[in-house]
Amino acid sequence: MANTKSAKKAVRKITTRTAVNKSRRSHMRTEIRRVEEAIAAGDQDKAFEALGAAAPLIARAAQKGIVHKNTGSRKISRLTQRVKGMSAPA
Repeated sequence: MANTKSAKKAVRKITTRTAVNKSRRSHMRTEIRRVEEAIAAGDQDKAFEALGAAAPLIARAAQKGIVHKNTGSRKISRLTQRVKGMSAPA
């Protein structure tokens, strides 16, 4: 357990940051799921709309260190490819 005043404050700060990060990660995953559901349903308009909402959240999560920056870029890239690939003939 924390003994010093600064250690106790650090514990409080860590707890707060953890809660914020969990919330942001959860919101990001929800938006990614919405894009994937639209892709699965074959609704390209809805998929583009969902991607427009998800991409900034993924980028912000990468910027804030919630996910690695390359992971964020990869997720955006692969989702964009899948949405754009919906219009192309199979």
